[in-house]
Amino acid sequence: MNIVLWIIAGLLAVAFLGAGAMKLSQPREKLVASGMGWAGDFSPGAVKAIGALELLAAIGLILPAALDIAPVLVPLAAVGLVLTMIGAIVVHARRKENPMIVPNVVLLLLAAVVAWGRFGPYSF
Repeated sequence: MNIVLWIIAGLLAVAFLGAGAMKLSQPREKLVASGMGWAGDFSPGAVKAIGALELLAAIGLILPAALDIAPVLVPLAAVGLVLTMIGAIVVHARRKENPMIVPNVVLLLLAAVVAWGRFGPYSF
């Protein structure tokens, strides 16, 4: 199960590293034009903050355990992603973007598995 948790954490880290970097590197208008209509409902600073949180969570899923420095940060990063995905689900539901909810639920469940495993029976 430890290997499964590492794989899930790695996949989540790659996904959120890319998503966070994209939100940080591109202007809000470009994000809206590329299909992220929700970004138009938020200030540019809020979109950048979401990107920064996603980037930090991606780093927090891997580095603390890999470097054996404060590995408790791994499940905390996973909980942070669970909360982020709850927010994303709420935003997409309010905007009636139902197809966008499915990937958020999948990411939420994967992050919840990592949080459960690393806080519980498979902690470091």
